[in-house]
Amino acid sequence: MPHVYANQIEYMCDHLHNRENLSISLHPHNDRGCAVADTEMGLLAGADRVEGTLFGNGERTGNVDIVTVAMNMFTHGVDPQLDFSNLPELVDLYERVTRMQVYDRQPYSGKLVFAAFSGSHQDAIAKGMKWREEKDPNHWTVPYLPIDPTDVGRVYEADVIRINSQSGKGGIGYLLETQFGLDLPKKMREEFGYIVKGISDHAHKELLPNEVHEIFHSTYVNLKTPLEFREVHYVQKNGIQATVTLMQNGQEFTIKSDGDGRLDAVTNALKAFLGKQFTLKTYTEHALTVSSKSDAVSYVGIEADGKVFWGVGIRKDISDSSAAALFSALNRFLTNK
Repeated sequence: MPHVYANQIEYMCDHLHNRENLSISLHPHNDRGCAVADTEMGLLAGADRVEGTLFGNGERTGNVDIVTVAMNMFTHGVDPQLDFSNLPELVDLYERVTRMQVYDRQPYSGKLVFAAFSGSHQDAIAKGMKWREEKDPNHWTVPYLPIDPTDVGRVYEADVIRINSQSGKGGIGYLLETQFGLDLPKKMREEFGYIVKGISDHAHKELLPNEVHEIFHSTYVNLKTPLEFREVHYVQKNGIQATVTLMQNGQEFTIKSDGDGRLDAVTNALKAFLGKQFTLKTYTEHALTVSSKSDAVSYVGIEADGKVFWGVGIRKDISDSSAAALFSALNRFLTNK
């Protein structure tokens, strides 16, 4: 056991004559799956040197993985004086030369080491990333990730958040925000999370970021059926009067109504036009930052028949995007999605 091995090393270091003239070198094999633990404990017990192999190659079950030992030291602030800043390149070289494969979950070097599929893990990582960015960007304190993936040549977007049927709203929301600039309201994240999980589960596969983005657009953004928003004009008259142009069943209509604000006026016009009751529950907006187009994004939640229906509008103008978001939410209500 590792602590017994460490006791042996410590005993030798304490009792060898002329210890200062000797170099105690560790050479653990991994027969019991404890090679890394043996090595770390042996170093703490006084050893000077480690003999190991890249990715645990060697006899029987392999020698100690020098990459894991070195990176473990690195996580504690000890410089192992080995350059693993481009670990994927080393993996490729190793696999090509030895014709052996580095296991996908090999510590630090496996393809899935930094991948979080579980919803709870994704949520913790997303919150940790945000906290670090806002509070302490100079220190790495992200849950479930012992090191910054970029330290070994990995990329957040490609590695950290992976979407499948285990994923949750936190991971999906983090992906949409960091890669596509979409900051969904909390309740909308929850609803969309269930939609994505259902699609991934049905397809029995992991979803790529662009696939998640496409699902989001087809589900919520600028929906045109059965009502297509064309344009809106506002006039200040003891409040706001909205004149809305829309298409229904191939026919164009122009409707008007007053309200306390712009979106309220459009809402009142649509209620009168459709003869249906619904309540505007949530409205948020922001600029689409991950884009050169500088589009405006609006999120609208309406309550109808005891259920909240979400819609999103993406337009150049914020007034147009808010109206488009309302139309999208209303279309989801009218088609009962």
